[in-house]
Amino acid sequence: MTSPPQASQGAPDALESRQAAVTTAEPGLLDEGRRLAPEVVALRRALHGSPELGLDLPETQRLVLGALDGLGLEIRTGHALSSVTAVLTGPADGPALLLRADMDALPITEETGLPFASRTPGLMHACGHDAHTAMLVGAARLLAARREDIAGRVVFMFQPGEEGHHGARHMIEEGVLEASGRGADAAFALHVHPNLPAGALRLRPGPQLAASDRFRVVVRGRGGHASAPHTTCDPVPVACEIVLALQTMITRSLSVDDHAVLSVTRLTAGTATGIIPDTAELGGTLRTLSEPIRTRLHEAIARVAEGVAAAHGAEAEATVEPGYPVTVNDPGFTDFVLRTAEGALGTGTVDVLAATQMTAEDFSYVLRAVPGALAFLGVCPPGLEPHEAPSLHSSRMDLDEDVIASGIACHAAVALAFLAPGAPGAPGGLGGLGSPSAPEPAP
Repeated sequence: MTSPPQASQGAPDALESRQAAVTTAEPGLLDEGRRLAPEVVALRRALHGSPELGLDLPETQRLVLGALDGLGLEIRTGHALSSVTAVLTGPADGPALLLRADMDALPITEETGLPFASRTPGLMHACGHDAHTAMLVGAARLLAARREDIAGRVVFMFQPGEEGHHGARHMIEEGVLEASGRGADAAFALHVHPNLPAGALRLRPGPQLAASDRFRVVVRGRGGHASAPHTTCDPVPVACEIVLALQTMITRSLSVDDHAVLSVTRLTAGTATGIIPDTAELGGTLRTLSEPIRTRLHEAIARVAEGVAAAHGAEAEATVEPGYPVTVNDPGFTDFVLRTAEGALGTGTVDVLAATQMTAEDFSYVLRAVPGALAFLGVCPPGLEPHEAPSLHSSRMDLDEDVIASGIACHAAVALAFLAPGAPGAPGGLGGLGSPSAPEPAP
């Protein structure tokens, strides 16, 4: 992976002044979002019915391009993936703000019973990316109609491959952060959450989501007849001991403040009940909230597996596949979003997220390079309490489509406030809220 581009450099206090100057946003934006909602909901349903996986999303890309047609945006598509980047340029010069939506689905068979459910067997928009995409299209329409109110540029980033395919990293390598002709000065994304009250917006400064890595351990012993285990080196009990040792390693080598989760989710061995196999294999996920702890645990997984195996005369080979980095919200931009969103969505709908979550997001790649934030938008379906709603990645996951207007309004409010004509700070001097989000945050 190439090093991510850095945000434009300039006077940090200039951007902080721009954000600090914003105390309210136009409450009328929510009404504008509601007026756009019917066509945006129709787009969401079209996307929901035709889910696609990974980096190649030709039908999704076609629907997005059609929905953006006629808005006067500078549009380009990706080379290595079916991305769409659209740039809205205001009449006055100013900073560049990136807004992101992810577009890919999951390999899940839908069980919602919705009339617009997936028409593709085994695929489903179970993480809300159809709503993310539709809301960002709605925001593009709203902002295009308000072009005269924008001093600067808005970059709309429609991204494939968030579900484990590093789509954001690929788009960064293809230049999305410089799509407006200058480095993006800030970035913002929304993620729907069915287990939050409908219309609620939640985010927190600093680490909000975890780094996510996969590990695999292969135990090599010596197989033989199951009636004579003393003539073999049975890898199965060794693998079982490694599972327990890895769990103990987390609880006994880290402070409770270090926020690390290790889960063994797969354990396989053997072909028949009468045969002790030569090998056993286990795998799982590691979630962490700081780079030092992440590195330390990568090394510990190998040390524990090899040590337990050696104690039984077996061998173990451990490999760790790095996944997404920690998602770190810039504190200054987070405060800016909290104030701006409350002005647009109403008092009582916006609050600080109570705790970090150990899920992961590849918007983290953007936030390593550009100050910004990811926020959760509550979409609990009507008639359910948040704790009752099927979660993200469930085959029954659904959302309250009335909240789509709130997503449109939130995107637009952040853009209009950040790019307001006459806001403090000269163009070119808005390079960071201190610095891009650090890649080694404290847990």
